[in-house]
Amino acid sequence: MTQNNSNAVAKPKMSLFSVVMLALSSIIGSGWLFGSWEASKVTGPAAIISWIIGALVIGIIAYVYIELGTMFPESGGMSKYAGYTHGPLLGFVASWANWVSLVTLLPIEAVAAVQYMSSWPWSWASWTHKFIANGTVTTEGLFVVFIFILIFTLLNYWSVNLLTRFTALTSVFKLGVPTLTIIMLIASGFHTGNFNNPDLGGFLPYGTAPIFAATTVSGIIFSYNAFQTIINVGDEITNPKKNIWRGIVIALLASIAIYVLLQFTFIGAIDPATLAKSGWHGVNFESPFADLAIMLNINWLVILLYLDAFVSPFGTGVSFVASTSRTLAAMTQTGHLPKVLGKISKRWGTPRIAMMANFIISCILVSVFKNWAVLASVISTSTLIAYLTGPVTLVALRKHAPGFKRPVTINFANVVAPISFVLASLAIYWAMWPTTMEVIIVIILGLPFYFFYEHKMNWKDSAKKFKGSYWMLAYLIFMSAFSYIGSTPFGGLNWVHYPFDFVVITIVALIFFYWGVNSYQATDEMKHAKEVNNKVKED
Repeated sequence: MTQNNSNAVAKPKMSLFSVVMLALSSIIGSGWLFGSWEASKVTGPAAIISWIIGALVIGIIAYVYIELGTMFPESGGMSKYAGYTHGPLLGFVASWANWVSLVTLLPIEAVAAVQYMSSWPWSWASWTHKFIANGTVTTEGLFVVFIFILIFTLLNYWSVNLLTRFTALTSVFKLGVPTLTIIMLIASGFHTGNFNNPDLGGFLPYGTAPIFAATTVSGIIFSYNAFQTIINVGDEITNPKKNIWRGIVIALLASIAIYVLLQFTFIGAIDPATLAKSGWHGVNFESPFADLAIMLNINWLVILLYLDAFVSPFGTGVSFVASTSRTLAAMTQTGHLPKVLGKISKRWGTPRIAMMANFIISCILVSVFKNWAVLASVISTSTLIAYLTGPVTLVALRKHAPGFKRPVTINFANVVAPISFVLASLAIYWAMWPTTMEVIIVIILGLPFYFFYEHKMNWKDSAKKFKGSYWMLAYLIFMSAFSYIGSTPFGGLNWVHYPFDFVVITIVALIFFYWGVNSYQATDEMKHAKEVNNKVKED
């Protein structure tokens, strides 16, 4: 991998503008098309708070990764950090969880585009209505989803330059349409009474617990998640010392403003008569914002929204093909996946074999999970499990590698890191039983690959490798068990009542955090980390 990257000199580099557009193209995807509707069904007007909590969780986690990303600006960086400090097994678990979330993003964006397409209101488009049935992709729709995923892949197949131009173009469009939607829906029919209607239960119709549940099960965490796109293309950015953290901050702030305003708009735009009949739980749309525009007779906005239902998922899908392929390619460096997946095209500078492998796996995933909300929940939970290793790695590097170059040194790391670990743990719990167990099973499915290649290496230093990962394995077991016995609002048996379940998770998460920090090892992977860090310019 290192040898192949010597050809990267000729590759075009991304400017700050291109980096921000890439991130926004990833973040403003199908989440804006469906997230507000899903969150409203779960918690009513209080969904606005859910978006703020989700932003806080992802924002603090991203803050931790800013230091790591600028220390190690390399392709697929998110999949490597845990291996540097705790050995290949933890690195494999973290990168596998992250890869699962990324490869699932490709079909969810395609499903979003097909679902909006299936509700086209024009008579000539009646043939599209067979693509979705009761929120699930049909056999006919599945083939259209496959075509979309293939297009996502091909747009990345021919170099970073093409990717940069495509994402810059789509991002401008994707920012404009949500902004126009907010303005027009507020101006055309905004009902302030929806926010605190006593007949519907007021601002908190279902209590406080659903506010937290909505962050994960409604796709809010999923919607904010894409900051890591910048991390994973670190060595393809001009002036990574400044542009990595600038790109993350600008993209996150812009997306937070857009998503919170969209939720505010969605709540106020719904006809009170509709809510009186169904309540918040019964709000049912095929294409949420387009359906609202139809009700308000804003025909030009309807057309624009249906167009954006292609552009937004396409932009995100295209961006994540790049990130997903780099993550899979980076996973081969520990020797626990076929090396061919890590091969970089000398001509195009992209991991083309990894891209095609991801295309095949994405098609398999969407053939099994054909529903947007289910895919969003799986993505959120697996992503959070991967993110858990970042705070642990950050503090471990502060203690054991103080001489490494740190172009950006975050403040209060010893406070922020454990807080981010706790918040990620709570958000995993909010995904509710049985999602936690299902995602953990998917992650465990990757372990046979690891053990197969360990066997080929004659189990060299396996005991040492396992020692750095015991805390994570124990953590996953605890989270699965506690999710099962936790409070009723989060799908548990209610052995521990809300909000005391949050207290338990907070205390236990801190124990696992410090166990993880103290499980640091002097790994062989640290040699590669040192090589990457030595190339970093601090001035």
